[in-house]
Amino acid sequence: MFKKSRNKKQSQSNLDQQELDLHNIPKHVAIIMDGNGRWAKQRKLPRIKGHYQGMQTVKKITKEASNLGIEYLTLYAFSTENWTRPENEVKYIMSLPVNFLKTFLPELIEKNVKVETIGFIDDLPQSTVKAINKAKEETKHNTGLKLIFAMNYGGRAEIVDGVKSLYRRLEANELSIDDVDEDVLSSHFMTQPYPDPELLIRTSGEQRISNFLIWQLSYSEFIFNEKLWPDFDSEELLKCLKIYQNRQRRFGGL
Repeated sequence: MFKKSRNKKQSQSNLDQQELDLHNIPKHVAIIMDGNGRWAKQRKLPRIKGHYQGMQTVKKITKEASNLGIEYLTLYAFSTENWTRPENEVKYIMSLPVNFLKTFLPELIEKNVKVETIGFIDDLPQSTVKAINKAKEETKHNTGLKLIFAMNYGGRAEIVDGVKSLYRRLEANELSIDDVDEDVLSSHFMTQPYPDPELLIRTSGEQRISNFLIWQLSYSEFIFNEKLWPDFDSEELLKCLKIYQNRQRRFGGL
């Protein structure tokens, strides 16, 4: 009975994928994974249970993104503002990469996924940094989906850091003030290796970007999905991609 149900679900997923224009899949999708705490509260569970369940969703969405041919998937995992949360919650969130990558890393390697990060990683607990660096090292030669975790990341902090880096080059006469344009400034951001996201998805129904990629999202399509992140699944991702494909991107033109 279980096997039939699973096969039926797989068939529906395959059918949904067939309805997509596979030539119009966004190269870079960014996701604000919101709603873990509310998911737990609805079930009268501790907030950390929501974060645990959210990491299971990360696994599912990463696999689906890889299957669809998305090249970059950036997940907002922990912001520079999240340090103000209760200490036990922050401590648990910091432990998640350790446990998550320990169990999921073999699958990431098998799927040819490359793990990368943006954010002020060196300010994280040493055990967290060690787990992240291990995953990055063991997947550095993979050529498939780039799975980018935004950890201890804030858009404003990134811009300030980039401006400081640019100023140091100006001060050293490596650049002149007339050389500075959008491309030069953005080349000093930690997101420099990646194209700007074509699509931003935020779960839980909240409609704000919460200091996430504030420079890079200038011309991205925004989709605010009502599902709480632990309930977000492959079917919801496909729905978001269909909405994206039905929009016309003008970049300020006609």
